[in-house]
Amino acid sequence: MYTLEVENKALKTYVGLRLFSSLFFAVIVTVNLVYQATVVGLNPLQLVLVGTLLEVVSFLFEVPTGIVADLYSRKLSVIIGVFLIGIGFTIEGSIPTFAAVLLAQVVWGIGFTFVSGAREAWIADEVGEEKAGKAFMKGQQASQLGTFVGIAISMALASIDIRVPIILGGILYSVQALFLVFFMPENNFSPTPIKERETLNSMKRTLIGGLKLIRESKVLLFVILTGMIFGMFSEGFDRLWTPYMLNSFVFPTIWNLKPVVWFGIISMVATLLATIVTEVLSRKTDTYDHKSTVKALFVVNLLLTLGVVAFGFAGGFVAAIAAYWFASMFREARGPIYDAWTNQNLEPKVRATVFSMCSQANAMGQIVGGPILGIVASIFAIRTSIVVAGLVLIPTLFLYNYSLRKHKLAI
Repeated sequence: MYTLEVENKALKTYVGLRLFSSLFFAVIVTVNLVYQATVVGLNPLQLVLVGTLLEVVSFLFEVPTGIVADLYSRKLSVIIGVFLIGIGFTIEGSIPTFAAVLLAQVVWGIGFTFVSGAREAWIADEVGEEKAGKAFMKGQQASQLGTFVGIAISMALASIDIRVPIILGGILYSVQALFLVFFMPENNFSPTPIKERETLNSMKRTLIGGLKLIRESKVLLFVILTGMIFGMFSEGFDRLWTPYMLNSFVFPTIWNLKPVVWFGIISMVATLLATIVTEVLSRKTDTYDHKSTVKALFVVNLLLTLGVVAFGFAGGFVAAIAAYWFASMFREARGPIYDAWTNQNLEPKVRATVFSMCSQANAMGQIVGGPILGIVASIFAIRTSIVVAGLVLIPTLFLYNYSLRKHKLAI
């Protein structure tokens, strides 16, 4: 009975964290790229380079912070990360300069690495590996709800001043850390005893254990490769879709809505559609089964590829937002399935480290892919860069297909 109560408390905390983190994050990012492109005045290449700096920071700090979470405390790691993420965005909204935007990426990027891996490893420990997949799904659904509400709040605040949602969202994001200090349980994690810690040696052993596990498991190798390819796609798409819409299409004059409000509406519908798709996939996918999970990933990535390419070829505003909605709902639905696929093959003692390695692979992909897509956008057109970003995803389909055919050997 006690164990069940502990699991329920952990699950409620996890779902609440995903809900409010996504709400505050949506308050910020709904207008963040518009803010960078209009108020700060960044060009397409600068927009991508801002994202590249963020991913360089993630790449450098992801594994060290993951190891800290495995050796000391996953709860502490998450609390530090949540606090830093909020501080970073507060800096960005307060000082509208390119230098401040770059500094903000460093601060919130480090914070992201403290949360990444540690949060998923923490809930997997608290509820057990078999229940972790469903927990990820519930967390994703809560995240989508928070995003939906956050977008609406962001639009209202942006009508006052586009900087308000960024600053206020950043402050509230950091305040979550105080809540977690008192309400985030950590009962199933056993840190290395202080007398046996030998920090550098312990970190080295944990890192080597994670690398060994990946080297010996074809599944985890495919997890890393597909994560890297997805990163190559996502950096260009995420950074360039906003200037693409602003520069390529005439926004409707209905009710004299400003472009920033239109972006909010587009994001709200995308979030609603993603919530529906995630729910359908959660019912159709056995996240504890390798074959079922990879089948879902194959379908999601195929449809995502088609949606992104269609978005790049769109000839008008309506066609563009329809393609964007199609791509976005599958892009968002991918996350919890990918996390569940990763978690299927992990030993508890290196769980946070391997999750961090997956995030690091994603960051490496963004570091490589982002500048390339930014240069393509500068030399040719943003439209061309969007299409190329979609085509980058095609190799993942071959990897998923191979993993399906060889899954008995891969595990």
